Amino acid sequence: MNIFNTTLTVLFIALCFGNFAIASDIEEGKKLAFDRKKGNCLACHMIDDGELAGNNGPPLIAMKARFPDKDVLFEQIWDPTKMNPNSFMPPFGKHGVITKNEINKIIEYLYTL
Repeated sequence: MNIFNTTLTVLFIALCFGNFAIASDIEEGKKLAFDRKKGNCLACHMIDDGELAGNNGPPLIAMKARFPDKDVLFEQIWDPTKMNPNSFMPPFGKHGVITKNEINKIIEYLYTL
């Protein structure tokens, strides 16, 4: 096998496993978002596929268009009171309800909406 074929094989494997990791993060993010003891997004937001959704917060649709910068969405979930001290949304990250890694997985899922 020459260097070109080896490089192509390595790239192919990386792409396959990279997509698996992303799909896994999306699925885990959805579970966290729907989990009543973790993200609990459905308590306040309507989400496609969600049951018993709340209506205090905006529907979680077109999230990639609404939050093109993932860091802004991260901060909104981590501590929404930074941008709006009167926010009804709890500071999930700041209060240790969900971790940074869990927030990132939730964001991966939200970006599919």
